[in-house]
Amino acid sequence: MVDKTVASVREAVADIGDGASVMIGGFGTAGMPDELIDALIDRGAAGLTIINNNAGNGETGLAALIKAGCVRKIICSFPRQSDSHHFDARFRAGEIELELVPQGNLAARIQAAGAGLGAIFTPTGYGTLLAEGKETRRIDGRDYVLEYPIHADFALIKAYRADRWGNLVYRKTARNFGPIMAMAARTAIVQVEEIVPLGAIDPETVVTPGIFVQRIVAVRPTIAQAA
Repeated sequence: MVDKTVASVREAVADIGDGASVMIGGFGTAGMPDELIDALIDRGAAGLTIINNNAGNGETGLAALIKAGCVRKIICSFPRQSDSHHFDARFRAGEIELELVPQGNLAARIQAAGAGLGAIFTPTGYGTLLAEGKETRRIDGRDYVLEYPIHADFALIKAYRADRWGNLVYRKTARNFGPIMAMAARTAIVQVEEIVPLGAIDPETVVTPGIFVQRIVAVRPTIAQAA
């Protein structure tokens, strides 16, 4: 019987070791898998490479992971929100490395990894510092930059509902990067508000098929999250 559920967030992240590359879903705080991140902090993993849309907000989630000193490098699009002070402090101190990737390129490179592509050509970044040292090519009269897929050892994702096979449904904007990250990581770990019986999810509403998910854990939502 296929059953991808695990009993706790601690168990879900138990094999994320030092130096691992970890994709973290979320667009700001929307869809951020806070409980999985807290479990990773408790585990004490160090030297992590994090792939995310930004560099953390306030004191929770990714910001807390950075504050705890777990992150060696971050690949993201928006590292300088007004409340990304933990990243800012560590970056200025030379304690964290940044790879800046335009948001469209970030999504496209993650998608390329999930699709098994060797590389993509994108016009975004051509003629800027982000294209320095990279191959360029003119295609149909337009200039492009060669970019490589972004893979990861793990992806930490938040979804709304799952069945034991790992089929996922998301809630509104919490969907964001989750579906493509699940496809691009070797191990996709998903926290959900509810695990339902097989057949309870309409197949037409499944966004991430269970074939891309390795572990699911139910996390009781707080009142604020459920609202």
